[in-house]
Order: sequence, then C-alpha cells, then structure tokens
Amino acid sequence: MTTFTDGLTAARRSLRPSIGAVSLSFVVALFLLATANRSFWDKTAIYFSGTVGAMAFLALGLAALFSTICIAVSVRFLTKPLFIFLILTGAVASWFMDRFGVLVSVEMIRNAAETTSAEASNLITPAFAWHVAAFGLLPSFAVAWVRVEHRPFFAKARRNTAFVVPLLLIAAVAASMQMRLLIVTSREHRDWLASLNPVAPIVSAVRYAISTKAEKNIVVQPLGADAHVVAAAGRRPRVLVVVAGETARADNFSLGGYPRPTNPELAARDITYFSQTESCGTATAVSLPCMFSIYDRDGYSHRKGLETENLLDVLSHAGLATEWWDNNTGSKGIADRVTYHSLPASPDSRFCTDGECQDGILLERLVPWLDGVKTDSVLVIHQLGSHGPAYYERYPDAYRRFQPDCRTAEVADCSTEEIVNAYDNTITYTDHFLSMIIDALKTREGRLDGAMIYMSDHGESLGENGLYLHGAPYLIAPKQQTHVPFVLWLGAQDKATVDAACLRQRAGEPASHDNLFHTVLGLMSVATTVYDPALDVLSGCRPAAAT
Repeated sequence: MTTFTDGLTAARRSLRPSIGAVSLSFVVALFLLATANRSFWDKTAIYFSGTVGAMAFLALGLAALFSTICIAVSVRFLTKPLFIFLILTGAVASWFMDRFGVLVSVEMIRNAAETTSAEASNLITPAFAWHVAAFGLLPSFAVAWVRVEHRPFFAKARRNTAFVVPLLLIAAVAASMQMRLLIVTSREHRDWLASLNPVAPIVSAVRYAISTKAEKNIVVQPLGADAHVVAAAGRRPRVLVVVAGETARADNFSLGGYPRPTNPELAARDITYFSQTESCGTATAVSLPCMFSIYDRDGYSHRKGLETENLLDVLSHAGLATEWWDNNTGSKGIADRVTYHSLPASPDSRFCTDGECQDGILLERLVPWLDGVKTDSVLVIHQLGSHGPAYYERYPDAYRRFQPDCRTAEVADCSTEEIVNAYDNTITYTDHFLSMIIDALKTREGRLDGAMIYMSDHGESLGENGLYLHGAPYLIAPKQQTHVPFVLWLGAQDKATVDAACLRQRAGEPASHDNLFHTVLGLMSVATTVYDPALDVLSGCRPAAAT
C-alpha cells in the first residue's frame, strides 16, 4: 500500500513542471516589470523625451534590481506566497494606475480603507475582474502549480550571491550611465517613481500600517473650551446648514464662468460664490477632517486631526445644538462627539439602492428638522454629491439635462463627452439640492435666522492628461482636483450686517478650506480664543460688534 501511494505521489509530481528558485525569480521579476508598469513606462517615455538609450539603461537596471529582490526573498516555504503576493499586488495596483491615472499613496490607501462596500462596488467592475484574473490570478496559479527546486541552505546562499552581486553591479552601472537624468526626473516629477509597481504601493501600505498603529492610543486634546455665544437677548434662533460637498470641482460651476448652465437655480438666488477656493487635499480622508480642523493646509496632518478637537467640538462647547447627517462614507472622526445620523443604509427605495442614496433623501429630512429647531443650531450635511466613477447614479432622471451621459461605472467605455455630461448632471442636481436648502431656510425667516455654507471637499479629473477621479498627491495634483466651489447664502438678519460691495470683492479673492472653521464661528457669534477673524471671510465686511 505504501509503495502504491508513494508511486501515485511521484506520478503526480512528475506531471508538475519544475523550476529552480533563481529561474522563477527572474521570470516573476520580468513579468512584473513588463505587465504591471504600463503607467511607469508611459511616464518614463514622456519625461525622458523618448530617448531610447536612456530608457534601455533604465529597463536593464530595473530588471536587475527586481530580479535581485525576487532572488533575495526566494526562501524555502516563502517563495510561492511572496511571489503570489507581489503578482496580485501588481495586478490590482496596475488596474487603477493604468485605468484612472491614480497613484497608490498613503492617503489613497487610507481613503480605500475607510470606504463603504457600496462605494467600492463602483470600482470592482467586470473589467477589473478580468484584468486581475489575467494578470494576477492566472500567473499566481502557475506559480502555485510548479515545483520550485531549492538547494541546501549553504549551497543556495552561494548560488544566490553569485547572481545577486553581478545583478547589483549591472544596476549600479546602468544608473551611473544616466545618473543626472534620473536625479532630475525624480525631483521634477514626483509621480514618476511613485508609479513604480508594485514597489510604490507596498511602501505606501507599510507606511499606512505604521501610522495607523501609532495612532491607536491617541487621546483627543480639547479645543476652544472657552467658547460661548455672544448674541443680543431675545433674538430668533440662529441656524446654519453646512454642506460638505463631494467631488465637485469649480471648473464645472457656471457660477464661476463655466459655459454650460450647471447652476441655474443658485444663479437665481442671492448667493455669494467664492471663485478662487482651494481644497486642503484631493481625497475625502484628508480634505474632510482638514476642513473642520483648526489647522491650515500646511499645518495639518492626519495625526493632528485625530488628536485635536475640531469645529464641531468648539460649537458644542459654546452650547450650540450640533448634528452631522451623512450620506457618504462617514465623518472621518469629525462627528464622533456630536449627534450623528447615517443615511446610506436607509430602506427608502425612492432614493436608495444597493447601500447608496441620492442626496434627495437629505432634503426629505431637512424640513421637519427645521420646524423642530428651537435653539441656535448647526447642521452639517455630508453629500454623496458627484462621487465617481458611477456619476449617473448620483442624480434622478429629471436631472439628465446633458446627454448622452455615461451610464456605467466603466468610464473608459464612455467618450469624454459622455463622462462630462454625466458629471455636469451631478453638478446640476447639487445646484437644485443647495437651492432647496436655501428656500427651506428662507421660508422660515419669520422664526429662524438662517444661513448656508457649501464647500466641496475636493475636485475631480475627467480625463485631462489621462487622469480620472481624484486622490493625486497634492504637490503634483492638477487644479481640477484642488479648485473647489464655495457658496455662501445669508439670511436677512446677516445680510443687514454685511457690506454687500465688500463681500463681492472678497468673493473674488483667494479662499480655501482654511476659512471654513473661522467663518462658521463668526456666523454663529461664537467667541473663543481659537477664532481668527483674518480667516473669517465675513469679518472684514461687517462691524466688529455685529451679531
């Protein structure tokens, strides 16, 4: 019986091809360099001005380095798991890099880690599945299937060294031949080495894991504990609705000069549009907490945002009723200490499907909420807005103003015109959404003193320079991802205290997410040592004593 079993095992083994660990290392290294790095090679061709010799030396040097890394980790029992990990990582990362032009940075990984299954499903498309199957699963199966031959430890060490040393020498010589070009390119084009796959994604993942571990024991420090409301006795309750927009870029707002009528309803209302507003980041995980933090963009970090109370906490210290309504992927910790409502899980089929809701569901709840307000209140509404790539799901059919619109999350299957049409429809629906909030506040002016602030968290790329979606590192991000819309509507009480000409002039000057914190405090008449009037867009246009 034992002889038969041994014979069967030997027969099965004979059916499986064998390959040496070093040979497999070369195969995997060249496979990754060739199939997972289209974006890197495209950038190289542009930044090297198509110089064939320089690109050849670079290819030779990277092939040597990739092979060195693979040989170094080709340890018995670890070779297959590590190679499969590298192949799958390269396949997944290359899809997003090649398809959308994004970089897998620390903030991009954080954004992905904090997303919802509904949002993720818009990116996990059939085309994505085919790509991962072809360039990830099939080669991983091949690695798992073959028999890898390993030498005894010392013999393996000698053999690996015999390959690694010459490979490192080849890499060094190749680099030295183009050292000046490599240095200049890496300095002037930060996105170049950041697109080297799977090296850059793995480095970003490690950095994200380290930072996340370090943040586990953070204790939030109080901010603005001295905050209090300074207001005249007997006045009406003051209500401010702050709308945190999602993925709206200023370039497509007709309020700012875009030729299409994407803001017809807001244009008919007495609003102020700040046309030169810059975001704090290019992804929700950065921009949203930065918007509500005390820190400006240069001083903000993810850790600082976690360890310091934010605008909502200061409002609470001042005794204001403060709530957060979320129709997106959460508040990113901003609303941890105030009343919080999440709407995407709502069963309301008029607005919701597959774990996502159109923003109309927020309007349904706004009217009864306003009718119940009896004290100074701030309501923050976090929109789903213009979040892609499934732009067509963000607006009802009545707002398909621009057609043909892209009706799939596979934006690469749509023309530029269809993508822009779908995106512009989301902006037009946001225009209606904001106008309905203004109308709801205005019709209650006999009982409430209302105001509204709308500010998008970041913008969006719609194919410019081969880029789609958002999340580019800020230093190299295109303006389409950082130039955002900022809308202010003031009720009659506030208008009476503001110099209209001054406000119009201020609206044409540079603004940013840095202004939100202090403008909200000013509108709500909150006095505190953390308030900076220089960052309140209204402070220079009203008397200091105005409330």
